Amino acid sequence: MDLLGCTLVHETPEGTASGVVVETEAYRPEDPACHAYKGPTMRNRNIFAGPGIAYVYLSYGIHHLLNVVCEEEGVGSAVLIRALRPVEGKDLMQERRGRSKDLCNGPGRLTQALGVRLDHDGQDLTGGPLTLLSGEEPEEIVATTRIGITRGVDSPWRYLALGEKDVSVRPKTIEGRGLRRGRSLA
Repeated sequence: MDLLGCTLVHETPEGTASGVVVETEAYRPEDPACHAYKGPTMRNRNIFAGPGIAYVYLSYGIHHLLNVVCEEEGVGSAVLIRALRPVEGKDLMQERRGRSKDLCNGPGRLTQALGVRLDHDGQDLTGGPLTLLSGEEPEEIVATTRIGITRGVDSPWRYLALGEKDVSVRPKTIEGRGLRRGRSLA
């Protein structure tokens, strides 16, 4: 939830592309849907790396998905960046996506639009070409259940800026409203 309103910036030789984070999804070590659930492996090692590190993996052999590690080193926990509101480099995003709309409203779409790949796995997001900058908290943050998974589906760990048009899927039910940084449903 704390990542909502932050700006993800990727500076590449082709140009800079950025967007404001409008939707996230949390994954904790006790969560059967979390890649850290069964412990460290070569594939998931960076989810245990420490706060501010990128954990990027390939989903269904097609989409690169970007997560931000959020716990201390050794604790496998991360937040999936599900959607962005495009800010800078929209032409570049359109070129990368091969379309003019739906640029960043999904975790695979946003990584394609920003040019995020597997070689970004393990990079420090606090400085460098792929950076997450602090931003302004959305007016209203809501929690709902996660989507696109088969285990741990009842956990209300998907957070989004209410009324934001660039979210991946509008929530069917809202589990919590009026959330602010430092407060959660737990």
